[in-house]
Amino acid sequence: MNTVIFSIDQGTTSSRTLVFSTDGKILFTAQEAFPQIYPQDGWVEHDPEAIWSTVLSTLKQAQTYAAENDLNVAAIGITNQRETTLVWDRKTGEPIYNAIVWQDRRTAEHCRSLAAKMPAEDLQVKTGLLHDPYFSASKMAWILDHVEGARAKAKRGELCFGTVDSFLIWRLTQGVSHVTDATNASRTNVFDIHTQAWDDELLSLFDVPRAGLPTVLDSAGDFGTCTILDTDIPITGVAGDQQAAAIGQACFAAGDIKSTYGTGCFVILNTGEEAITSKNRLLTTVAYRLNGKTTYALEGSIFMAGASVQWLRDEMKFVEDARETEAVCERLDNTGGVYLVPAFTGLGAPHWAPDARGAIFGMTRDTGRDHVVRATVESVVYQTYDLFEAMAKDGVEPTALRVDGGMAANSWMCGYLSDILDMPVLRPQVLETTALGAAYLAGLGAGLYTSLDDVAGQWAAEREFTPTLDAKTRETRLADWSKYVQKLLS
Repeated sequence: MNTVIFSIDQGTTSSRTLVFSTDGKILFTAQEAFPQIYPQDGWVEHDPEAIWSTVLSTLKQAQTYAAENDLNVAAIGITNQRETTLVWDRKTGEPIYNAIVWQDRRTAEHCRSLAAKMPAEDLQVKTGLLHDPYFSASKMAWILDHVEGARAKAKRGELCFGTVDSFLIWRLTQGVSHVTDATNASRTNVFDIHTQAWDDELLSLFDVPRAGLPTVLDSAGDFGTCTILDTDIPITGVAGDQQAAAIGQACFAAGDIKSTYGTGCFVILNTGEEAITSKNRLLTTVAYRLNGKTTYALEGSIFMAGASVQWLRDEMKFVEDARETEAVCERLDNTGGVYLVPAFTGLGAPHWAPDARGAIFGMTRDTGRDHVVRATVESVVYQTYDLFEAMAKDGVEPTALRVDGGMAANSWMCGYLSDILDMPVLRPQVLETTALGAAYLAGLGAGLYTSLDDVAGQWAAEREFTPTLDAKTRETRLADWSKYVQKLLS
């Protein structure tokens, strides 16, 4: 009963280490934030050493907790902000440039030029992705091209590059393991999701040398051993944050769908063994790969969800705490006709407009702070609807949605989400599904669970939200939202 799993959850604004019991209960959490770096308009970076120091600090706090409570740490799982890209020296482990964050748009023009060399349809067939700066490969190439001597070093095999999981595993294993899992690899634009391998044609297109890339493993298995703590601990589970959340939500059957409301919002629909190619600008991705068998998903990515609420708090000073937004939304009947389109870092799916910028529409002399706050929360719901509409056009129509992430604690938002989607919304007992998913993968890799059925049996809903909004109001608000999005894009 004293066996536990450490789950490292390395996110966009903070790093955390959680201690989970084998029955999926959170026993301990350590969390540390780190700064965001904005060198230019549309650029977003992180200091790799800030990422590492916050992970190491929270991991040591978890270790202290385990030691004080006589707990046996069986394994470590890792989940990470996806697409964020790092390049480091293979010999010293020192990063050669800041991490370029998934939100960063600096390679937008370069991605457009690549579309002339490989049509978007051909790229999508191999990778399930689009020509967009969101993905990792163009970021890798940018670093190699803009740091003096980097490309020559990369060709000689003197550099390592990868997503955050690879960097953390490298540090945790003291340079022994340069690996990633299939979910993270599937977000790079140089990984063929059908052959499950780095692709020579794509590597040539993006000018990414194969020598620096990590070995791609299943999502549960042997990623190496963490040797920087007092006791060595195997790393046995890894997944990108959104896939980890789907695992934490037990979305194991084709048709299961979850939406995570963190910094961004990400909807993942399990499509089983079939990799459905979207005709409506959704992404096809790897949900997880276990025992060599790949399970696929359709995904819609929204760049600004919780980050929009952070903007209300930090830049606009409209709230002191994100939790205040729930009470603000509840005390208004509507937004007074105000709509916020939060294209602060461009628009993601299904629009993929990297150069779009945020705007507020419909303001009058009567517009107040509360109207803008509620319009911001509503914008997350409307963007989710756009993803569901795209899925419907691809022939997939879910009947219920599982939600998680920080914003899902806002019951008003969950209720409005149910209203706008016109379907039940289920909130689980454990909202930290991203970290939980990584823990489950680690448990599978360490043999603590025998199958996904063991994991699925632990999922339970804390609350179910059902629609109450009349159809006419719903349709009017969606029409207004669509009108303003089109204005922004025109």
